[in-house]
Amino acid sequence: MKLSFSVSFRVDKMNCLKCVHKSVMELQHGSLCRSHFISYVEEKVFHTIKKYNLIAREDVLCVAASGGKDSLTVLYLTKKYLEKNKMDNPLSALAIDEGIHDYREKTLVDLDKFCAEHRIPLTIVKTTAEFSYTLDDAYPIVNKGTKKKPCNVCGVWRRYLLNKHARKLGATKVITGHNLDDEAQAVIMNIFKANTGLAAHLGPISGVEEQELFVQRVKPLYFCTEKETRLYALLQKFQVEFAECPYANEGFRAQIRDMLNDFEAKYKGTKQGIINSFLAMLPLLKEQARKQDTQVNICAECGEPAQGRICHACQIRKVLP
Repeated sequence: MKLSFSVSFRVDKMNCLKCVHKSVMELQHGSLCRSHFISYVEEKVFHTIKKYNLIAREDVLCVAASGGKDSLTVLYLTKKYLEKNKMDNPLSALAIDEGIHDYREKTLVDLDKFCAEHRIPLTIVKTTAEFSYTLDDAYPIVNKGTKKKPCNVCGVWRRYLLNKHARKLGATKVITGHNLDDEAQAVIMNIFKANTGLAAHLGPISGVEEQELFVQRVKPLYFCTEKETRLYALLQKFQVEFAECPYANEGFRAQIRDMLNDFEAKYKGTKQGIINSFLAMLPLLKEQARKQDTQVNICAECGEPAQGRICHACQIRKVLP
C-alpha cells in the first residue's frame, strides 16, 4: 500500500467517547476510536443521502472519480449504501484524464485497481481525445490569450466532459466527492465575488432545477470535512496518492482555502458554521434564481448545453491553434 504523505492527525491519549479504545481523531464534541470513527463517517454520509434524497431506486449512478481520497471514499460508500439498502442501481465510475504530468497518471492507476477490486465499471476520458491537448500543453497557450488560470481551464473541461460522457453512459445522477471544505470555500468565493447566481447552484444537490441536458450532480460527502475523508481513506487502507494537484496553489480557491483553515484552527466549527448559514439561505437563493431567465442554450459549435451561443469549452478551444 502506498502512503506518500505524513499523517497530520493528532492521536489523543484519551479514550474514545463511546468505548475504552484509544481515539484516532478528536472531533468537536469528543474523540472516537477507529471503529467508531468509521461508523460515524458512514452514518453521516448515509444520513445525507437519505435526507436530501440523493439516490433513488430508479437512478443510474455515475461517480466522478479521480483516484484521490474523496472520490475513492464516495465511490466506496455509494456502493456500500446500495448494498446496505438492497438497491441494485447500475453504478459506474467516470474519470477525466487532463494529462497533468506526474500526477493524474498515478491517481488513475489507483482508481483502476480500486474499481477492479470492487467490480465497478470504469470509463476514462482523455482531454486529448476531445480537445487535442493535455492541460499541461493547453494552459500556457490559453493563459497567454485570456489570462485564465489552469484551474479555470481544468474546471471547464472537467464539467463539460463529465456531463457529456455521463449522458452517454445513461446516468441520471453524477455523484461527486465534494466535501464540506470544498463547499465552504465555494460559498466564500461566491460571496467575495458577489456571485449570488452561482451560489444558488451549490448545496448537496447541484443546480437550481433539473435540466434535460445536464445530468444532476449530488454530493454525499457534503457534511464530511477534508480531514475526515482523509482519515477514513487511511483507516480503510485505500491505495491512494495523498498528493495535491501541482496547479492547486495557483488559483483564487487556494487563498480562500488557506484563510478558512487558519480560521478553523483558531475558531473550531468555522467551516460548519458557514455551511449551516448557507443552507438556511439556499432556498431563497434558488427561488430568486428561478425567477430569472434560466433557459439553457445549445452550443453552436458542439451541440452541448451553453449559457450563451458558444459554450465555455468551445471558447477555450478557439484560443488553441
